[in-house]
This record gives sequence, C-alpha cells and structure tokens, in this order.
Amino acid sequence: LALREGRVLAPRLARVTGEAGPNAAEIDPASTVLITGGTSGIGTLIARHLAEAHGARQLLLVSRRGPDAPGAAELAAELEGLGAEVRIAACDVSDRRALEKLLASVPKEHPLGAVIHCAAVLDDGVLEALDAERLERVFAPKAEAAWHLHELTKDAGLSQFILFSSAAGLLGGAAQGNYAAANAFLDALAAKRRAEGLPASSLAWGLWWQQSGAVDMQKLQPGQIEQMAEQIRTRLGFAPMAPAQGLELFDAARHRGEALLAPAVFDGTVLRAQAQQGSLPALLRQLVGRPRGRDVEIGSLTGRLGSMPEAQQREYVLGLVRSHAASVLGHASPTAVEPDRAFKELGFDSLAAVELRNRLNRATGLSLAPALAFDYPTVTQLAEYLLAEASADGREQRIAARAIGTDEPVAIVGMSCRYPGAADCPDDFWRFLANGGDAISAFPSDRGWDLQRLYDPDPDTPGSFYAEGGGFLDDVAGFDRGFFGIGPAEALAMDPQQRLLLETSWETLEHAGIDPLALRGSETGVFAGVMYQDYGDAERGIAPGMSGAVVSGRVAYALGLEGPTMTVDTACSSSLVALHLASQSLRNGECSLALAGGVTVFSTPGMLIFFSRQRGLAPDGRSKAFAEAADGVGLAEGAGMLVLERLSDAQANGHPVLAVIRGSAVNQDGASNGLTAPNGPSQERVIRLALANARLTPQDIDAVEAHGTGTTLGDPIEAGALLATYGQDRESPLRLGSIKSNIGHTQAAAGVAGVIKMTMALQKGLLPKTLHVDRPSSKVDWDAGQVELLTEAAEWKPNGRPRRAGVSSFGASGTNAHLILEEAPAPEVGEGPAGGPAPGASSEQAQAPLPGPLPLVLSAKSEPALRDGAARLAAHIQ
Repeated sequence: LALREGRVLAPRLARVTGEAGPNAAEIDPASTVLITGGTSGIGTLIARHLAEAHGARQLLLVSRRGPDAPGAAELAAELEGLGAEVRIAACDVSDRRALEKLLASVPKEHPLGAVIHCAAVLDDGVLEALDAERLERVFAPKAEAAWHLHELTKDAGLSQFILFSSAAGLLGGAAQGNYAAANAFLDALAAKRRAEGLPASSLAWGLWWQQSGAVDMQKLQPGQIEQMAEQIRTRLGFAPMAPAQGLELFDAARHRGEALLAPAVFDGTVLRAQAQQGSLPALLRQLVGRPRGRDVEIGSLTGRLGSMPEAQQREYVLGLVRSHAASVLGHASPTAVEPDRAFKELGFDSLAAVELRNRLNRATGLSLAPALAFDYPTVTQLAEYLLAEASADGREQRIAARAIGTDEPVAIVGMSCRYPGAADCPDDFWRFLANGGDAISAFPSDRGWDLQRLYDPDPDTPGSFYAEGGGFLDDVAGFDRGFFGIGPAEALAMDPQQRLLLETSWETLEHAGIDPLALRGSETGVFAGVMYQDYGDAERGIAPGMSGAVVSGRVAYALGLEGPTMTVDTACSSSLVALHLASQSLRNGECSLALAGGVTVFSTPGMLIFFSRQRGLAPDGRSKAFAEAADGVGLAEGAGMLVLERLSDAQANGHPVLAVIRGSAVNQDGASNGLTAPNGPSQERVIRLALANARLTPQDIDAVEAHGTGTTLGDPIEAGALLATYGQDRESPLRLGSIKSNIGHTQAAAGVAGVIKMTMALQKGLLPKTLHVDRPSSKVDWDAGQVELLTEAAEWKPNGRPRRAGVSSFGASGTNAHLILEEAPAPEVGEGPAGGPAPGASSEQAQAPLPGPLPLVLSAKSEPALRDGAARLAAHIQ
C-alpha cells in the first residue's frame, strides 16, 4: 500500500494499451550492447534476437565463466554468422572493480549504448531457512550487479537500460523470499533512474519456457521443468511462454520504455477459478474483471452444510480440503492428494501450509490458525476438524472432557515382547517358560565392549564386573527403519530402547487385531517404563543422554496417538507403575485405549560395573529367587508391551480379552532403612491397597508373581510381606514364583514380563517352575503363613471362581507396585466380530470344514519384507 496525500493506494496489474511511449529507443548498430548472463538461458535468446531482428552489431556477452561457459564458442560463431561482432567476457558483475575494468575495455569507436541485465541465481528456501549467505548468493548477481551497472554507466549516455526482473517481486514466489526481494530491488532501481532522467525499464517476467533451458531453471531436468511449470500455472495463473512469445513481449516492452512492465501470459481459466474461490490475489483482479458480488465472499461453510443432508456433509468437506490441497501442491486433480497421507509426505512445507490455511479461511468463512496443517496433519483429520468447527456446537463437543471415573476392570487385549531366550512373541515366551527355559548366557559380542578388560572375578577391581553372564537380547541393533519411515541417520541416533518399543507397540496392536494406522488421531495413550538413557557417542555425532520422554513420545508420534503419553522411571518397578497409570487413565476417561509396558537395553556396561561395586550381582548371572543359594541379581534386557482397554469397550469392539486387571496400587517406602533398601511394611500396604481397589480379599488370589530378584536382603523381606498378607487364613497355599529365575532381572521391563507370564498362565492353567532353588531360603519363616514356592510346575485348577494372581514389582527408588490379574470372562458362544467363530467357540465349531481353498492374504511395506513374511508363514504352516 502507498499512503499519498491522505489516500491509500493499492497496486493492480492492468493490460497495457495504446502505442509506444515517448521513451522508446532503437538500438544503434554502432554502439555496444552489454548483456549480463549472456552465455546461457534467456541471455542467449536475447543476444540472438537482437542480432537477427534488430541489427545489433556489437555484442558484449558477460558471464562468470565467459568463453569457458558450455556452448559459448558455438554461440559466438552463430552470432557472427548473423553479422554481429561478438566478444564473450568472464566477469563477476557483482564485483564493482571487475565490472569497472570490463566497462573500461569497451572500444571508444563502439561506445556502450545499451545494458540488458539478465544475470540471476536461484537458491530457494522458506524464509526461516534463509541465512545471510543464501541471501547474498541471490542478491549479488541480481541487485548488487544492477546497482554497480547503474552507478558505472550514469554518464555513458545509454539509450536503454533494461533489467530482467520477475513477477515474484510483485506476486511472491513459493519459497523465494530472497529472489522476490532481489527482483523488487530491480523494480525500484528502474523507478529511481527514471526519476533522475535516466533510461530504465524493469521487466517483471512471468514464466519463460523452453526445452533447452528456461530462465532460472537451467539445472532442472525436462520432467522437473514441466512439473514446476504446472505448479506455477495453478498457483499464480501463469501460462508458460514459448521463446517466440517471450521475445515478442520483450520487443513490446522495450519500445514502450516504461519503468515497470510485467511481460507475462496468464491462464484466464485459472484466474477465473481463483476469483470464484476467493483466492485470486488482489493485484490480478483487473485482469479478469471484478467477480460478481463481494470480492471473496462465497458463503460460510456453516451455511452450506446446513443446506445439505448430514450424510453428505463429511464428503463435501473432505472434497473441499482435498481440492485446495491439490491446488497448493500444483496438482491438476484432487485425486492426486491421498487423504490419509501426512501433508509433510505429500510435499507441504511451512509456506504451503500457510497458503492452504489462507485458502480455507476464504473458502469456509472460518478463522483458522496458521499451524492448521501441522495440528491436523492429513486431509481426513483436517476435514473432520472443519466439520466440527462449522457445526453449531462442534467446538464445545470437540474440547469437552470425558471425565468418566469408574472402577470398571481393565482388559488386556494384546501383548508383545522381546525377552532373552529368543522369546520374541508371547507364545514363544510361554513355550520357553513352560519348558523350564534358562536364558542366561555369556555377554554379547555386538556392543563394542572390551570384555577381556571388563570381566574380572575380583569384585574389587575398578572399572570391571565379576558376573559371567546375564540375560541379553539377540541382535539388539536390528531395526527395520524403513517400515517406520525413518532415515538412516535418525535410526542410528535412536536409542535401541526406542526402536524396541516401536516394534513391540506395533506388534501388540496387531496381536489385539487392531490396525495400528487406524489409531491415528485417536485418544490412545502410551505409558512406558524406561530407566536408562546411556546410548550415544558424541564423537560420532550421536547425542548421548537422550531424554527418556522421547522413548514413549516416539511411539505416539509414529502412530499419531493423541492420548496421554509418558515415560515412567521408578527404577525396577517402572513398567508395572506404567500399567497402573494406564489403567487409571482408562478408568478416568483420559484415553480410550492404552499401550503400556517397559524396555531395558544395556547400551553400555555401566550398570553391570555399578552393581559389581555394590556386590549385588550373582557371579553366574542367575537370579536364584527365594533360594538358599541366592547370591545376587542376574541383570537382563527385554521389552514388553500390552494393549489395555476398558472391559466393556473391549467386549463391544470384539477385541480378544486375554486377562483382566481387577486392581492395582502404587506406594513408596518413605524414610526406610536406606534409600534403596526394601521395606516390608510398605510392601504389605501396597498389596492390601491393590486388593481393596480390586474389591477382593487375599484368599481370592491363587498365586503371586514375585519381584524375587535373588538377593539375600530383598527376597526375605518380600517373602515376609507375602506371608503377612496372602499367607493368612487360607484353605490352600498361595503359589509363589519369579520369572527372573528364567531370564534375569529385566528392570524397567520386569513388571510387564511378570504380567505377560501370568496372563499366559491364566489361559493355559499352568504355573511354571521357578528355577535354581536348591531349597527355600532359611532366612524366611515359611511357617508364618501358607505360601508355597513353585519349585516344580503346577497345574492351575479352577476352583469355582475365576483364577487370579498378583504381580509385584519394587523399585530401588522405593516405589512399590502391585497388580491383581484375573482370567478373562468366558465369552458368549456365537459369531466373532468378523463373522467367523467367536473366541469362545468350541473346537468343533472352530474347526468346521471350510468351503474350499482359503487364500492367505499378505502385505508388507517392501517386496523383501513381503517375501520374508511369506517364507516365515510357509515354514510355520509346514
């Protein structure tokens, strides 16, 4: 806008009419014409045109490479064939001294008569990506060179001074803030020269087009040029100009001699469509005439939706968003925009996001936030948001809190895991446990640890550990980054705990029969127990000490989950505390579905060294829970994730109920006998609180999966608490076991390991054996109650009520957690959610003869992955 004498003036483009103005001038054949950028692109077209059509005989073509530029010799020969004398010079015209020297070399018998400044460089980027260097790269050949030409030729008596500008300076250009500003400088310089009585004309060009190269597009391939041309046409309404059209407009503009002209060919169809949509820039409105009615008013979205059936409203809004997104991206058809792909994947940058928001503001009559495309990152999500915003009470419905508050049981509907002993799924995990598997092995060789230096049987040797092994995961570095769309550098920088949690989260949703991608935008929570953040290598550019919050946040980000997300670190009780918090969140209505579990990976041997200094490790790496031979903990790695849902929701949604969490509780040791020392009374209290939350008594529980680390202090204290709570007034003894005897102490993943074990035990009716018990510890008064250590596997017989188990997990932080599991209620026999046999159908029903061959439909994100999946399926079937 310009403010002049109290009036506000706005610029408009209008078609030029009438004859050439008084400033028109012809080229004197005896004078020299200087063309910058003269050996490539538009410069060559202008030189050839002046020689052939206008009798120019003295041409000085300037570029950075001069005679060494590709095709320079051939161009000189061609121009000489047209009767011109040609000199091609190498000169950086942004260097004032170099340019002054060049101008001084122009022969006096052929003085400089005209300057045509075509030089340009592109370095596109959105505004926030531009720095001083990128601005200079574009400004130097355009603006600085033009200023030097102006100052050094003021007194040369030129007949023409023509600057090749761009419509980007008038209309803007996508990601061309630097280029637009440099061209606007040329326009202003022309106005300044004319005010000083000097010849000048700035030509704000539209889109030139030629297969051999186009202005500012020399580095693009033909296919890319076509794509860019289509985007410019649909965004700004430009139709690409053929060389002959461009030269015709050049002649018309040169003869008029006005300070600023815009030689361009516009696509009237596009401009009229933009005018109808209200998205036509004001600068262009005179080119198509004023639209009927107000300039941009096309009716509010609320009004339009009110005039159509509710069933059509969603499709209408979806089509509206898709159409505008396609226009922003330069696609000819909305079908090119996939509604469920993220805008970022479709090609949106921050500039395109703002343009989409502006278009939708005008098209809907709503006031939308600039970050709209980031807040609602797919066409579908954005359309749902607009639909809610446009409805009368949509905003209130959208932000209404779902404060339910209920003591309803929580169902476990999916499980996944990675534990030592090649336990990569719950079924393999169960087979391993049922067979009495021992997963303790030597230290892994894939961590880059100097094991010869690190291992020393003397517990007093600094910087070493004395344990001979532990429970470790195979191929902990293995990760299918392509499956999650993660680049190689980002995958390398990711803590392996993030990688494991991503994979197990995906698998547990599949185990529940839920499409992970269908949860995008849902109120699904992520609760992850994580202790260590020691992955990284500063020397290799991998950031050490990555915040643990990213571990859970990575899952929510990858799957687009919008429920509560948190990383829990209460040391060894982390994953059971995460399950407790997830259950509370579901009952409170904060989320409709929850992923909960934990993960531990030893990226460094630091914790092994620390436990060695505390004399806390078992020398053979095995946890001998509640045994007389107990001599320390065996440390281990692992990951386990569960899908949790309110029981009524799981049943309504047809999800398989594997077990039910009846109740849970968390407390703290408080001022106990040392920060990391366990506290028996606190353990008793957390057990009683969990039972109270479950509305059960100790006698309602059949078995307990203990914390049971195999330490000489912790196990007797835990056994005493169990005897004081569960061991009293019973008809049959409480069965006691610990998975740590099989796989070691997986720390942040230990509690969820116990839950997966007992969930499978509830389903199978079997309580696995606890290993390495020479005899029950003499430090425990086993006669103080009815608690029986599972030194052998035991059948878990029904006794007229649901089977139930407790799971304990106690952290070195002093945070204790206890959870009550119950077997799943028997489903009604009938059809399952997909029309097949229900989960509770009898074996005869489930194995009814099929009508014929049954296709097994496989999918994957790449051909190698599909082949691998098919091979594994074939092996399984065989």
